This record gives sequence, structure tokens and C-alpha cells, in this order.
Amino acid sequence: MLSILVPVYNERDSLAELHRQVTRACEDADLAFEMILMDDGSRDGSWEIIEGLAAADERVSGVRFRRNFGKAAALTAGMRAASGRLLLMMDADLQDDPAEIPALLAKHEEGYDVVNGWKERRLDPFGKTFPSKVFNGLVGLLTGLKLHDHNCGLKLFTADVASEIRIYGELHRFIAVLAHARGFSVAEQSVNHRPRVHGHSKYGVRRFLRGLLDLLTVTFLTGYGQRPQHLLGAVGLGSFALGFLGLAYLACAWVAMNVLGLGEPEPIGGRPLLLYSIALLLLGAQALSLGLLAELVVSYVTRDRDSYSVKERTRDRVVETDEPTFGAATVRERL
Repeated sequence: MLSILVPVYNERDSLAELHRQVTRACEDADLAFEMILMDDGSRDGSWEIIEGLAAADERVSGVRFRRNFGKAAALTAGMRAASGRLLLMMDADLQDDPAEIPALLAKHEEGYDVVNGWKERRLDPFGKTFPSKVFNGLVGLLTGLKLHDHNCGLKLFTADVASEIRIYGELHRFIAVLAHARGFSVAEQSVNHRPRVHGHSKYGVRRFLRGLLDLLTVTFLTGYGQRPQHLLGAVGLGSFALGFLGLAYLACAWVAMNVLGLGEPEPIGGRPLLLYSIALLLLGAQALSLGLLAELVVSYVTRDRDSYSVKERTRDRVVETDEPTFGAATVRERL
């Protein structure tokens, strides 16, 4: 079964048409599906539409939040409610085309765990497309996963991916990055992008800035989430070394001028280098201390959580036989 997850926030006018298009696309492709609509605190009557769709079609179900918690929280609730082997997330504003579902599934059948949509021909103003290109370039540079469109609302992934990644805040756009860091295979598929018909875009400068901050978070989590001291410790040791070298230079200069008589004697207390060196020593000590505390937190939090991802296992196979084997009716073969 394909579980289609649709976060909803004030999208009343588009829900019925979205359901119609999803149903047509899945039935034409002969796909068994369920559609889960997560109402993220809508105030425009979206929940009443969801209730009506669920009453008319048993394949539709809804989850309603008490207030707006964000898209990542809505998707997390949808993942927990999903029963399909494959999960597809898409936006409710009709810009994501349900007719692309078969193409995403075909890409998955090539052996990929995550298929990320790519709005190759994007119907958005320059004020959205240019920052998006910059953002995608930074994501590829910092995480090593180079995709054209990390922000695309169409993402297909397996239930295994959903069970192993945790999204919160604004991390829903980094599902492919988080899955890639766990060793899952990721590909992208060009999809049709349509202009918005109802409502208004929720994109803005604040969202772009939040995306940059979340990128730093994801880079840290995927690169140093299990070993924070490797990053903080490196910063601390570097700062400590620079501070020590600065103080060593000042000490040598003082000895040369005041003891050996090389040059005009002068105090070193008024030199800016002294303040910078002390500040670097303090920064290094703080970074090392934070690294140790972070290691303690990681050790405590992850003690019941695996830091690896298993793709498959061998299993016992029971082979039935009519031949009696020392009184046993079955022979177990270890694969």
C-alpha cells in the first residue's frame, strides 16, 4: 500500500480537488493507497472538509492538531499513522501534481529508498527561485548530497526510512539528507510544477533564514551527532593552540627586551595580542568543556538507540519434507 501524507494548513479550497486528482492518479495506475490529511491547526474550516472526505472515502483519514505545530510535526503524525510500505509526502496547495506518482514509484523500483522530487521547470518568481538555488547549493556542499531541489514537497520514501529518521522544527525539507546519512539510497525525479490556484504562499525571508539555521543543525547532526567532541574539541584545541602561541611569543619578546637587552624595553601588558591570546585560551577551554558535556548527553540519550542502520538479515527457513529424518518431520537450514 502507498500511504500519501498531506500536511494541511488553511487549504480548504484545494482539498476536494486534491483528493479527486490523487484518486484518479492512483486508480489509473492500479495502486492500493491511503490518504492521510494532517490538519496543522487550520482556521479556515479545512477540518470539516477533511471529515467529509473521510466519510465519503474509507481510504481517507485525518489527524487534527489543537494548534499550528509546523509541517515537520504534521508529517511525523502522518508517518506514525501510515500503514503502507511506501510513504509519499506532498503539499495540499495543488502545486504538486499527483499525476507524478507513477513516475516516482518507477524511480523507486530502480532500487532507491528515497526519491526526491525536482521541480525542473519551476513556476515561481525570481525572489523564490534564486534563494532556493543558493540554499540547495549550500546543502549539497555541506552535506555531500547534491540534489537540485531539497525543498520539493514531493518525496517518496520507504517505511524503513520513516522509522529511522526523526524530524522536528523545519527538518522536513532535509528528509533526503537525513536518510542519506543513515546509508539509504537517494535519487531525484523530475516532476511537474503547477502555479498556486488557492490561498497564498507561506514562503518568506524568515523561512529562508530558518532554513539556513536548520542546515547548520543538520550538518552537525549528520556529521557529528554521535561524536560532538570531534568538532567542538577541534575548535577548542585550535583556539587553545593559537592562544598559547600568542602568549609564548609575548613571553619570548619580554625576555628578549628586558632580560637579554635586545631592543628598547617595554611592557607587554598593553599589547592587543595579549588580550586576543587570553580570549583564545578561554574560548578553547569552553569549547573543550562543551564537547565533553555534549558527549555525556549523547551517551545518555543514545544508549537505547542504535547508531547504525540494518538493510536486511538472513533468516531461518523451515523446509518441509516427507522423509523421516531421525524422527523429525522438518529440516532447518541456516541461510
